This record gives sequence, C-alpha cells and structure tokens, in this order.
Amino acid sequence: MHGSEPAPPAPRAALLEVVDLSVRYGGVSAVHGISIEVGPGEAVGIIGANGAGKTSTLKAILGLAPRTARRIRFDGHDLLRTPARNVVRCGIGYVPEGRHVFSPLSVEKNLLLGAYTRRWDQQTRASLGEVYEIFPVLGEMRARQAGTLSAVADPGHVDPHRAPAPQGPGS
Repeated sequence: MHGSEPAPPAPRAALLEVVDLSVRYGGVSAVHGISIEVGPGEAVGIIGANGAGKTSTLKAILGLAPRTARRIRFDGHDLLRTPARNVVRCGIGYVPEGRHVFSPLSVEKNLLLGAYTRRWDQQTRASLGEVYEIFPVLGEMRARQAGTLSAVADPGHVDPHRAPAPQGPGS
C-alpha cells in the first residue's frame, strides 16, 4: 500500500437493520430467522409466493404482527422497544395492498391523513401541493369524495395513501 492511495470508504450505517426476525401465528411459523440490512438510498424488494411471509415480515418490522428478533432498528430507533402506534413517528410506515380509502372523506382529507404525525404548517401544505403537481388529477378532485376516485381516475396511477412522508425532526 502506498501513502498516496486513498483509504477505503468507511462502511455506512444501515438505515434499517433486522436481525433474526421470526413471526408465529399460534403454532404456525410464518417467518423464521431472517435478517435484512438496508443502507441509506438503497431499495430492497421482498419477493416470494403467496403465503411465503412477505407481509408478515413487513408487519413484524413495524410491530403489527407477533414477532421475536435479536434487533430491529430503523434510523437509530429501536423498533423492538417502540409501540406500533409510535413507529410512524420514526419515519417508517406501511401501505397495505389495495386501494382502500376513507370513502366518505374528500380526496384531500384522505391525503392529509398520511401526514397526521406532522405539525400542520406551510411545509405540510407545500408537500400537499407537491402531491398535486405529481398527480394533477388529485388536485382537480381534491373536494370530491374519495370513494368516487376510482370511477374517474386510472387506479393504476393513483394511490391516495401515499401522502408526503415526514421530513426530519419535529415533523
């Protein structure tokens, strides 16, 4: 090694670290001993047949399914010690399969439910504006009942549950 060679980059801390996760429903093992590490900026998919434990894994990480694990950490937060109702405040969430909305509420109120942990301020309002820029049809229909959305929009392009994510501390 020569003095002019740069040192190797320091390993980046994992944004999500799951060690030895298992999920059981009664006597049935749905997930057994998996470990996952996801770094900042990485995207990871969980692929498998129906019943392979994909949804159980995600729900267990968030505390929504019975679990045991040596460690579950997200962005420095110990999710094993965080009640499920508080996990979203750590900056991680779960969007269930399907296009379920609160039908009697307006499109805008459905979007705002995705930001319920954020303080209502100009930044939150600006984030809502960004959603309308990305999905102009939502902006056009913001006052309509969300239950009518699939009849007038292409449901393959719109998922109203994907509201702006929390932005840093105090969000």
